[in-house]
Formats: sequence, C-alpha cells, structure tokens
Amino acid sequence: MPMHYLRALTSPHRTDISNRRLGRALAFVAGAVNAGGFFAVGQYTSHMSGIVSALADNAALGDLGLLLAGAASLFAFFLGAATSAILINWGRRRGAHSRYALPLTLESALLLVFGLMGSRLAEHGHLPATVALLCFVMGLQNAIVTKVSRAEIRTTHVTGLVTDIGIELGKLLYWNAGGAGTAGDKVVADRDRLSLLCSLLGAFLLGGLAGAFGFKYVGFIATVPLALMVLSLAIIPLFDDFHTARGRVSR
Repeated sequence: MPMHYLRALTSPHRTDISNRRLGRALAFVAGAVNAGGFFAVGQYTSHMSGIVSALADNAALGDLGLLLAGAASLFAFFLGAATSAILINWGRRRGAHSRYALPLTLESALLLVFGLMGSRLAEHGHLPATVALLCFVMGLQNAIVTKVSRAEIRTTHVTGLVTDIGIELGKLLYWNAGGAGTAGDKVVADRDRLSLLCSLLGAFLLGGLAGAFGFKYVGFIATVPLALMVLSLAIIPLFDDFHTARGRVSR
C-alpha cells in the first residue's frame, strides 16, 4: 500500500474516508480474533452481551469459578477500552502523529504474544488469562475506532451493526406515497450509511472466516499475520513521530 494511504488510516487529521477504511480493516481483525479465538479458547471475546449474561447464569448456578472468570473478562474489556483512551489522549496532548497508532501498536504486540505463546498458556491451565487477554484486545480496538469516528463506527459490536442496517432497510422500503404528512415528513434512507454498515458487517464476516479456518488448520500462529496487519496500520505515524523527535534533537 502507498505510504500516504497508510498514513491517512491513523493520522490525527481524520476524514470520513479514512475512518471508514480503518473501520473496515479493524472489523476484519475483530472478526478473525473473535471466530478464531473461539477455536482457541472456546469462547467469543468481542461482545460483552454474552459474557454479562453468562455472569448472571453462573451466579444463579453458584459456579464461583466461571463467575470469577467472566468477571475478569468483563474487567479486561473495560481495561482495554480505558487503556486505549489513555494512550490516545496522552498522544493528543503532546501533538503526536501516532496518537491513534499507539493503541494499535499495543494491540499488535498483544496479538503477537497470543499467537506465539497462546498454546503454552492454554496447555498450562491459563485459559482464563488467555480469554482475558483477547477481551482486553477487543476493548482496546473498539475504543480506538469509536474515538477516531466519534462513535459513528464500531468494529466489534455486530448487534448494533445489524440493528442499524435493519433501520436503514426499513426506511429504504418505506412507501411514502399517500398519507397526510408534509414533504418534510418523507422517510428517506441514508444509503451511504447503509453501504458503510453492510461493508463493516461483511468485513467482520470475512475476518471470521479467515480466523476460523486459520485456527482450524494452523492453530495459534494464525494470529501472527493479524498482528502484522494491525502493525502496518500504525507504523507510518510512528515513524513520523520518530523523525520529528530526531529533528528536534539535531537542532
């Protein structure tokens, strides 16, 4: 990819196009981690609805072990989102080109750790820690794209995507003929938003297929290409900050 294309993905100067391109890329990663992670740890880690429901179920069943594991996963997602916000705001206050690239770099490192050490962690009985690691990564990523797009785009919250697609389809199919309403009451679908939502859903699905087949046939190492992909999204702003810092030192 051209350098200006990669730079725009995580540049502090945001546009709708760069937000959407970043959103699609991260939706692919989220789908791959979520579906592939299920093969690895037997649990989906990108959505908290199931985890919170499981917390209630395990509390009712009196299963303290699963209750604590679920609470740790929920806390890890919270912590990931908070860490992302801290890194972005830290970079923003210092005028860093890499303010959005910093949490992506951390995500890439954690995915690399998961890919290279995940099997050992699972073999030694550290499955809850592995699940918490993936939840942290998903919280980190969801907060990144939420911040850059001002909450317009989310990459791990497919329930919201499907709901919004349904709303726009309902408006698209609405028959405006007849009725006593004024011209300003006409129901019009936002086709551009519908296209974005469908592309995010499609990217998540494609990522899920890639992650599921990858884990099925090569195991944890399938996460390594994902880590490199995420790093590629962040690398140019990091170099920009490096060159800026080196220029200041040489003066």
